[in-house]
Amino acid sequence: MESNYFAHPTAVVDEGCTIGNGVKIWHFSHIMPQCTIGDQCNIGQNVVISPEVILGKNVKIQNNVSIYTGVTCGDDVFLGPSCVFTNVTNPRSGVNRRGQYDKTHVGTGASIGANATIVCGHDIGQFAFVGAGAVVTKNVPDYALIVGNPARQIGWMSEYGHRLQFDEKGLATCEESGQQYQLESGKVKRVS
Repeated sequence: MESNYFAHPTAVVDEGCTIGNGVKIWHFSHIMPQCTIGDQCNIGQNVVISPEVILGKNVKIQNNVSIYTGVTCGDDVFLGPSCVFTNVTNPRSGVNRRGQYDKTHVGTGASIGANATIVCGHDIGQFAFVGAGAVVTKNVPDYALIVGNPARQIGWMSEYGHRLQFDEKGLATCEESGQQYQLESGKVKRVS
């Protein structure tokens, strides 16, 4: 079945890609072979998506983002301007490490800020929030707010992107949605 998507005339979509319905691919972006792009994704200008990358539905990729082989994203992920993923932990120009790519998964609803770097092999949890310029060198829990270089956790975020303030019972309410969250044993989950 043919999908219905838009690609700017300067964009390059290589053969063997699966592009979902309603996808928009903007100026000078390159989608390499065997990528899977879910429905309603928006791929900004000058974005490189390397072979075999998988994006869920409604992923928003801002300008100048590089997503390398080994990366997968769940639905509703936001990738801020100029953020980058690596795919080899010990790259050397004189040593061919193709096929030795470490995998990275970005969970549903997660946001990664402008100029952040995600070092390969470290997953980003669902609804996590990676601050602008952060350098992620370890796994990020669901709902975690992390900042800095190296990135460290400074709090928790709601699914609507607001910082959560937990009371003495470990409960917090999102100021926008009214959703409630429970913090227990160092993990956050939504309870309503």
